Amino acid sequence: MENPKIKVSAVSYLNTLPFIFGINNSEVVNDIDLSLDIPSDCGMKLLSGEVDLGLVPVAILPQLKEYHIISDYCIGAEGKVDSVALYSDVPLDEIDSVYLDYQSKTSVNLVKVLADKYWKIAPKWVDSTVGFEDEISGNTAGVIIGDRTFNLSKTYQYKYDLAEEWFRFTGLPFVFACWVSNKKLSASFITKFNAALRIGVTNIDEVILGYNENDISNDMLKRYLTKNISYFLDDNKQKAIKEFLSHIGTEEVLISES
Repeated sequence: MENPKIKVSAVSYLNTLPFIFGINNSEVVNDIDLSLDIPSDCGMKLLSGEVDLGLVPVAILPQLKEYHIISDYCIGAEGKVDSVALYSDVPLDEIDSVYLDYQSKTSVNLVKVLADKYWKIAPKWVDSTVGFEDEISGNTAGVIIGDRTFNLSKTYQYKYDLAEEWFRFTGLPFVFACWVSNKKLSASFITKFNAALRIGVTNIDEVILGYNENDISNDMLKRYLTKNISYFLDDNKQKAIKEFLSHIGTEEVLISES
């Protein structure tokens, strides 16, 4: 009897292109059933048990009854990430309300931590729906994440890069998402999965050659994937996850099983 495929949810943003490339160019693609989703949906699918493994926002970890960080790789930043920011037409101290990106979980928590602990502001937090970007004006700001941010640099007066602000606050990198399972997975699968991710992360030029969309140039994409995104879940990023979770209500120790 064949082993059932492991159901996997990955983020559908450009920063996961190396991961998807690696999976599609390795044997592990035959062992999984892969779906591409926005970050908040990745988290919900893992929480509900709809998938076994997901590239999920780290903010959902305290909500999982059981979780295992199974990979050496993540979506992180060691300074400016460029695709997760608070956009505004006024300075921080003049912001009255903030739209929170519905596609996000970690970034929503991160902006609240920064507002309270670092910026020392207390705006009204507003849940968002599709099209909320058009409501950012005057004293109303908004958190926007992902590929939608690449053409926004001239749309608003101010851009506060959340990973860069976190680094200024803590001196640590930031981890937006990591590979988490909601049950024990076999050591052989974990080894094979990590090997697949490594293929993509170590072959960025080849990854970019396979990108055919027109909303970002290959040069911009290479700079983003090599300079803004930091993929290795090293000790410093593990420390950063624990620091972040301590600010949102948990200090559980996270252990990578890879």
